[in-house]
Amino acid sequence: MSDLTAMGQYFAFWYPQVPNWITVLFIVLILISFNLLGARLFGELEFWFSIIKVVTIIAMVIVGLVLIFFSFKTHYGHASFTNLISHGGMFPGGTFGFLMSFQIAVYSFIGIELIGVTAGETKDPEKTLPKAINNVPIRILLFYIGGLLVIMSVIPWNDIDPNSSPFVKLFTLIGVPFAAGVVNFVVLTAAASATIVVSIRIVVSYSDCHNKG
Repeated sequence: MSDLTAMGQYFAFWYPQVPNWITVLFIVLILISFNLLGARLFGELEFWFSIIKVVTIIAMVIVGLVLIFFSFKTHYGHASFTNLISHGGMFPGGTFGFLMSFQIAVYSFIGIELIGVTAGETKDPEKTLPKAINNVPIRILLFYIGGLLVIMSVIPWNDIDPNSSPFVKLFTLIGVPFAAGVVNFVVLTAAASATIVVSIRIVVSYSDCHNKG
């Protein structure tokens, strides 16, 4: 439900006059229709949604590294890795603040266990699932930690507005006028996750169990 609510908010970026519940209902109908067309088509769509997210994050990391290596000057100052430690250190809120942030960060990993549900749609789960699970730490380092380090090296943490996207700010710094629209679209595709297909997969499993008595 949180993903659907978020998607409604993302659509409001372009159509603020449309009620959120109408947008959410429309999205649910679209995702369910994708499922009705078969797992293979939904898998293809999910693949391209993931590609959009990955390409955007990698592009952001590359752009950020270029700004850092050339010490690009913005109205926040010069882009540099020193920004990570020059504004109160690595733990400006203290160790307690760092530990308390984990309860927020853990929310981003909710649902990662659902990869096990996809075993029923996988050709060779004994080989593919361990490989996918073992790649998770690498993806966390690149997309979560790496992305955050680059963003805070370009824009000091104390200059980041919690009410606006740092991704938008980073792309805006290099003169991308439609950065907000692009990032909003990417986040929208990210919210259109495999949660729906997993939910339907569970319902199908319950149906199979019922039919078998």
